[in-house]
Amino acid sequence: MKLFSWNKAISAASICLLTVSLVACQNKEVAQIPQPEPTPAPVQEEKPVEEPVHSGFTAPFTGLAVEKASTQRPLAVMINNAPAARPQSGLSAADIIIEVLAEGGITRFIAIFQSEGGAETVGPIRSIRPYLIELGESYDGVLIHAGGSPEAYSILQKQQKQHMDEISNGGPYFWRSKERKAPHNLYTSVDKLREGTDKKGYSHEFQSPVYKYDEAGATSTGESVKQFEIQYLLNSYKVTYDYDEVSGRYMRMVNGKPDEDKDNGSQLGAANIIVAGADHKVLDDVGRLSVNVDHGGEAMLFQKGKMIRGQWVRKEGDIIRFVKDGREMNLVPGKTYISIVPNHPQFADHVKLAEQE
Repeated sequence: MKLFSWNKAISAASICLLTVSLVACQNKEVAQIPQPEPTPAPVQEEKPVEEPVHSGFTAPFTGLAVEKASTQRPLAVMINNAPAARPQSGLSAADIIIEVLAEGGITRFIAIFQSEGGAETVGPIRSIRPYLIELGESYDGVLIHAGGSPEAYSILQKQQKQHMDEISNGGPYFWRSKERKAPHNLYTSVDKLREGTDKKGYSHEFQSPVYKYDEAGATSTGESVKQFEIQYLLNSYKVTYDYDEVSGRYMRMVNGKPDEDKDNGSQLGAANIIVAGADHKVLDDVGRLSVNVDHGGEAMLFQKGKMIRGQWVRKEGDIIRFVKDGREMNLVPGKTYISIVPNHPQFADHVKLAEQE
């Protein structure tokens, strides 16, 4: 009985110790359970420091942020705008597009490539005229073309212009597409053109004048215009710009249809549209024109859904600038399109503003 009692006592003591141990372990586990916090801080992993997307550099012809300084010399490419040449390739990568009449009532583009463009197709390429030389060179662009008027060739040769002509001096850097008939099937690329300028030893130094950019632009003096139409000479050829609030651009349409880049499907559009009136004169039976791009005149600037009336000026060695009351107006960062229309019968006849709601 004593042995039993002693064993019973030991068993009771063991049970007591085990119970105490279990309780202690449970308390220890409870103590180790992390208590929920209102906003627990996530565990931070060590990551390599990355450069910010915007490094403080801006593209000189758009005012938009770029990852590195954009110092390449511009290319001024003559782009065919006949109906058989549409839609064109590569125009969505141009920083600036100047649209001006050529013979036959059809316009031609001078597409200025500087901050964008690579191996993507650009074209169709077309011929050059004296006033196209003036405009392209005002941006210090290497002139890119296929053929030209006798007067244009005379200027190129006598003044030793830096240019690439598919017919006379740049053949290896252009190609013909089988999808279209000549002369609407000649193409190139920015990469090919830069390869060609390297081969010819042309200057790479960026020396062009630039615009002044500001997020507010010049809209404080403007009136609301969400849509407008430009008509050159042909009733069947009308350009319409419709303001897109989301992108902040005027989106381009031709004869009621979106004007798109053939290769990527992007609708063409710009943050700034300058419409400038200039004197035009027919020179010969072919219909070649003389366009005065020096004297300035009446102009309209469209940006951020507003229109500002003013004048355009272009001093010697400078680019076309929009001024109001003698002061240059800022452009909104983004692409800029310049449409040069005839002054006759009068400038206002070529621009139709949509009625505002």
